[in-house]
Amino acid sequence: MNTKAYELIIDWSDDDQCYVVKVPDLPGCMAHGKTRQQAVKMAEEAIELWIETAKEDGVSVPKPSSFAALA
Repeated sequence: MNTKAYELIIDWSDDDQCYVVKVPDLPGCMAHGKTRQQAVKMAEEAIELWIETAKEDGVSVPKPSSFAALA
């Protein structure tokens, strides 16, 4: 499964002074970083871990949604 196919929502958090990335298709999957690039890299790692853990726990892994489905 291509982990880069998952949509990312990137927001700036004034409270935390960092970028926060959420992965809408994977409940609870999120990451943060001081730069957008760092936040995206951390999110890609979080996606991999989310999928790995779901498979180990016997939980089905949602397919990536298309952008049109999220809009």
